Order: sequence, then structure tokens, then C-alpha cells
Amino acid sequence: MSGHSKWATIKHKKGALDAKRGKIFTRLIKEITMAAKAGGGDAEGNPRLRTAVAAAKAENMPADNIKRAIQRGTGELPGATYEEIMFEGYGPGGVALLVDVTTDNRNRTVSEIRHAFSKNGGNLGESGSVAWMFHKKGYIVVPKSGAKEDDLMALVLENGGDDLRDDGNDWEIVTDPAAFESVLNAVKGARLETSVAEISMIPQNYIKLEGQAANTMIRLLEALEDHDDVQHVYSNFDVDTKQLEEVAG
Repeated sequence: MSGHSKWATIKHKKGALDAKRGKIFTRLIKEITMAAKAGGGDAEGNPRLRTAVAAAKAENMPADNIKRAIQRGTGELPGATYEEIMFEGYGPGGVALLVDVTTDNRNRTVSEIRHAFSKNGGNLGESGSVAWMFHKKGYIVVPKSGAKEDDLMALVLENGGDDLRDDGNDWEIVTDPAAFESVLNAVKGARLETSVAEISMIPQNYIKLEGQAANTMIRLLEALEDHDDVQHVYSNFDVDTKQLEEVAG
């Protein structure tokens, strides 16, 4: 069972995302802007932009905000010049971390991310130190209460998905990034609830943490995710759901 899905699901259930809606909008706008800059402003021909716009709509972002973010990316409107950086590092117990950042001030962000690591029991690593432990995949989490295993497995495979995994109270769907949109549309078409749906970095294996090491790891995650420039944090930690809920609470 993965710490990644449990952490994301618990945050969702506790309403932490809604409480930080302004921050969510900021991160989504950055992603839309970078997607448009990299692949153009036509969502039909730009899968990354299409995914970012769909995520923004799912958070009820106004259409004008989405349009302006695209125009800033294509250069039609002025705006900040962003740079994407992937930090690699370690947490308690040798846990691996990837921190996806979009920033308009590289030096400031590097200093602040390094401080967040060192203050919370971790340390930054060199480029390539942990990235090899992860694979880029489409990642969808469906509560078990809403779906039968055989039916969901058939739906996943019929639409190009790679795997369906049992994660306690949830099903984890893993896809190739190119098949993510097709599988997600099929899940939504079957009227199934999703608690997580994103292109993610999935670890090859997990490190189980307990006690103080688990508490420290969760605090490190919170510190990184609270940073304004951080888009995503990926990790290969695993922890018991009960302890995760206690610390997250």
C-alpha cells in the first residue's frame, strides 16, 4: 500500500484542498501557463494543457482565469517568466522525494526548499540521485465502496490502462501517461468517484516508516507542499493509515 495515495486521499477527505483553494488556483494557473508555453495554446493538440485545463475546471476555476493563463503561456499577455525545476532528496529513513517546482526566482526557491528539507529531517540530493526510483504514470484512485474489482479491471484494461492495485479502502489505477485521459474518461463515464486523478511519479517500491520517523516525514511533506512554488511532491514512503490520520489531523 502506498503512502502517496493515502496521504492524498486523507487530505482530500479532510477538506484541506478546499481550505487552500487560492493556493490550488495559483498552482493550476502555473501549470496551464507552462503547458501552453511548452506545447501551444490549443488544448486539443496539447495533452499536457488539456489535462491541466480539466484539472482547473474540476476545481471550478473561472473560464476567464484559464484563458488568461493560456495567453500568458503563449505570449499573448504579459506575465512572469517561470522556470520548472525538479528537486531530488531524502527524508527520514532514506525515503526518496521528488519535488516539482515552478518558480520565477530560482535562487530564492532553491534556498527555501533546502531549508524545508534540513528543518524537517531531510536533505537535498544531487540531480539523478532518486529520480531513477520513479516512473511517470497516470494515477487514479477510486474508493472501493463505489466499484467492484472485476468490473473496474475490465474497464481499465479495455481503455488502455496498465494495472489495478488493491490499496486497502481504495483501488489504485495505473496507466501509461498517453492512456490516462482515456481511462479517466471511462471511469467518469461509469459514474465512479475518484479521490485522486493525475499524471504522477510512481515509485518502484516503498519504504515503511513508523513512529517518530513517520511523523517527521509527514511534517516534511506538509512543509514542502505548503511552499507557494511547489506544484507536486512525490515520495516512496509507506505508513499505517491510523498514524497518518493522527498526524494529518
